Amino acid sequence: MRLKDLKIGFKKELKGEYPQEEIKSFFNLLAEEYLGMSRLEMALQPDREISESDNCLFEGVIKKLKNYQPIQYIIGATEFFGLKFKVAEGVLIPRPETEELVQWILDEVSSEEKIRILDIGTGSGCIAVSLAKNLPNAEVFAMDISEKALKIAQKNAESNSVHVNFIQQDVLELKNLDNFDIIVSNPPYVRELEKNEMQRNVLDYEPELALYVEDQNPLIFYKKITKLAKNGLNKNGKLYFEINQYLAEETEFLVKNFGFEACLKKDIFGNYRMLRGNKK
Repeated sequence: MRLKDLKIGFKKELKGEYPQEEIKSFFNLLAEEYLGMSRLEMALQPDREISESDNCLFEGVIKKLKNYQPIQYIIGATEFFGLKFKVAEGVLIPRPETEELVQWILDEVSSEEKIRILDIGTGSGCIAVSLAKNLPNAEVFAMDISEKALKIAQKNAESNSVHVNFIQQDVLELKNLDNFDIIVSNPPYVRELEKNEMQRNVLDYEPELALYVEDQNPLIFYKKITKLAKNGLNKNGKLYFEINQYLAEETEFLVKNFGFEACLKKDIFGNYRMLRGNKK
């Protein structure tokens, strides 16, 4: 089988299941991962012979994609902030909007500063590792309740050649924090009532622990983390959150109620998805 035939068959099998552009993106990712071919090489070598074993790999992936398994879990990796991150079921897949949160922090911090940063609910470690990579003088800590997530986050720190101090801890059980200049968190914030907006690949495969909160208490993590940050941040310290766009005003009010100056920020789609709290 030739490469161009493999591509035609791949698109045909997934037609109607995903948008055409997404199918094209899937194929490019898989070709790079399994065939070691860049987009340019694929364009220049459409008649390259594909082995039977490689063809079987693609057939197996097609079955998984038809069951809406996320491509990142199939490959076992994803890209975030220009870095490669290992992911697996049980660990939340990093989102593009979270890159905007990281960029906001980097825009407001000098790479020369010697500061202490804590990432709460680190998951794959995408926030902590990206900050450590871009702020070489910072001491970065990352916390998560999940042992599995922390093991993957540790591997991501090692593969991206940064040092992060990992802590296994349920933040809701934590009593206090000390001496941080920045606390950042992308905690669970999707309400049960919002599940009908989620795609099947998220609902069926991504960890509920990292995504959902009860409708009756949707800001439980924001309240706890802000309370900890009130005393845990140094003078002029900053608190950064990724937030639920439907609860932006409520989250802003909560942070202000703990004595912080709050600033909401929109993402590239014009939704309030980030918040910064400045300790007075």
